Amino acid sequence: MTKRRGRGDGGLHWDEKRQRWIATANLGFDPSGKRIVKRGSGKTKTEAKNKLKEVLRDHEDGLAIAPTNYTVKDAVADWLAYGLAGLDPNTVETTTLLSQKHVIPSLGARKLRDLSAEDVDRWLATKAKTLSTRTLQSIHSYLNRAVKRAMARDKVKRNVVELCSVPQGQAGRPSKALTFAQAESVLKGAEGTSMYAYIVLALLTGARTEELRALTWDHVFLKGRPDFDPPQPPHIAVWRSVRRSGDTKTRKSRRTLALPARCVDALWQQFEDQVGSARR
Repeated sequence: MTKRRGRGDGGLHWDEKRQRWIATANLGFDPSGKRIVKRGSGKTKTEAKNKLKEVLRDHEDGLAIAPTNYTVKDAVADWLAYGLAGLDPNTVETTTLLSQKHVIPSLGARKLRDLSAEDVDRWLATKAKTLSTRTLQSIHSYLNRAVKRAMARDKVKRNVVELCSVPQGQAGRPSKALTFAQAESVLKGAEGTSMYAYIVLALLTGARTEELRALTWDHVFLKGRPDFDPPQPPHIAVWRSVRRSGDTKTRKSRRTLALPARCVDALWQQFEDQVGSARR
């Protein structure tokens, strides 16, 4: 006689509607009294049993089981919707555009739990033929952060994206820096205008324009600090920017920049013009 399965051992049956074998296992009851049933499906009995074993291993490890149809697109969409809170709108827009153009079309249909390091390597290698290294780093970071978020929410057991390195991409656009003659022409053309001091500082100090637009007189030291040891020459303290947070691009971007004589002269003229305008 065929031995009868023990109570709670589950079963194996053919689902006519789905055209698949379904293996089930009963794991008792949850605190609310609802029966805990885990299932695995496959086109063959063996495939269904193996799927069930995988589900049971995850359950024993204390991991919630993600829906088998949860895709990379779902993970990226969830991260774009909820993982970018507090960032500058321009950053959110750029991140969304790159994700929708380079991540989702290539990997979006892949089931997240089936995504492999080889999939990510092939994707990056293909993108490296047309994208710069900086853009490759960005889209790799976006996918990595999306999968991390999904992992934290028990949608997948591990993050294979972290295991993949970013290849060398295409060369970036050629530098468009001004020549010395061009810079002199710009300075000469700006003389006598309200933008002169701003342009002189931008060209001669190397400060970012977003930092110069936020510069105030309490961070400008045109006489320097001769009483310091050692004495400090004329300088500006670059501590702020016009970014949404008001801070510089990074903490290391906070710096003090010495001022060439041409910058000092331009700023003195700017200061006198503003004082004169205020008195009028």
